Amino acid sequence: MAAGGRAARGGGRPTLAAVAEAAGVSLKTASRVLNDEPSVAEATRLKVRTAADALGFRRNAVAADLARGGGSRLVGFVTGDIANPFYSDLAGGIERELRKHGLQLITTSSDEDADQERELIDALIERRVAALFIAPTATDHSYLHAELASGVPVVFLDRPPSGIEADTVVLDNRAGAAAATRHLLAQGHRRIALAGDLSRLWTFRERHEGFVAALREAGIEDPERYVRDGLHDAATAREAVQGLLALDEPPTAILTANNKITQGALRALRTGHGTRRDVALVGFDDFELADVLDVTVVGYEISVMGQEAARLAVDRIESPGGAPRLRVVPTALIPRGSGEIAPRQAAMEVPAGR
Repeated sequence: MAAGGRAARGGGRPTLAAVAEAAGVSLKTASRVLNDEPSVAEATRLKVRTAADALGFRRNAVAADLARGGGSRLVGFVTGDIANPFYSDLAGGIERELRKHGLQLITTSSDEDADQERELIDALIERRVAALFIAPTATDHSYLHAELASGVPVVFLDRPPSGIEADTVVLDNRAGAAAATRHLLAQGHRRIALAGDLSRLWTFRERHEGFVAALREAGIEDPERYVRDGLHDAATAREAVQGLLALDEPPTAILTANNKITQGALRALRTGHGTRRDVALVGFDDFELADVLDVTVVGYEISVMGQEAARLAVDRIESPGGAPRLRVVPTALIPRGSGEIAPRQAAMEVPAGR
C-alpha cells in the first residue's frame, strides 16, 4: 500500500496498475472489480475498492464505456453566454430530461465568439459525447457534416445552423415581436423604438422583422427610425436608450429585444426621483423580478424549449437517421403595466419606493 501511495503522491492520477499492485491482485481482476463485473469474490472486491479509495483512484467511465463498445453518457451544450439566465434555464430544462435517460450534461459558453464556439465543439466531439447541443453564434457549421453523417445527434437551440441541416428548436421570434409592437400601437403609440442585440444574430433579425412588419401594417412610414442595434449588454442598452430619450422627438414606447437589454432600458428610465411613466416598455424575454417591477414582457416556457431539444437528441441516439426536425416554441405577451402606458401620460414620474 505504501508503494502505491507514494506513486500517487508523486504526481498525476493514480493508475489502475497502482490499484492492482496495492491490492495484491492482477490488473484484470482490479479492472473487473472497478467496472462492477460479476464473479469476483467479495473479499477480493473489498481489497480492490479499499486500495482504490486510499489512492484516490477514479474510474475513466468514458474510456470504459467505449472499450466495451458502448457510447458515452456525457452530452455537451455550447451556449452563447452562460451569464445570461436564459441559457442557464435552458440548460436546466435539457438536464432534467436527459437525467431520465441516464445522460449527463456538460455546459460551456462561447461568449458569442465564433472561433471559441468551434474550439468548444471540437473539444466535445473529441471526447465522444453522446449528443451535442449548440446555441450558435457562428455563420458556418458545414464542418459538422461528417459528425451528422456518422450519427452524432446534434441539436441547435434558439438559432438555426448555417451551412447544414440539423434538428433545431427555436422560439416564434417574429410573432412575439409583432405581438408586442401591435400591443404598443393599440395603446396609441406611433413613435416606437426597438433596442436590439447584435445585428448578426438570427434571433435579433427575426425580432426586428416582426417589429418592422407590425409598424408597416399600421401605416408607420419610417419603421426603422428608432431602431438601435449592437446592444449586447445592459450597459450599452442603457446608453442607447438614454440617447433615444434625448432626441428632439423621442420615442414614446420601447421594445427591448432581450432580457439584458430590458434591464439596461429600465436603468435609463430611472430618474432622480423615481421611474419615468411617460414611456411604455415591453421586453422580449421574461426575467427575475419582472413581475415585481411591473414589466410587460414577451414570455415563453424556457424549460419546454430545453426539454424538447433533449427529447430530439435522445430520439436520435435511440433511432438514428431521418430528416432534420424543426420545433417552434410559441411566445405570449404578458401584460404587467409597463407596456400599457399611453403616450404623453399626465403623470410623468412615480416617486421612488412605490
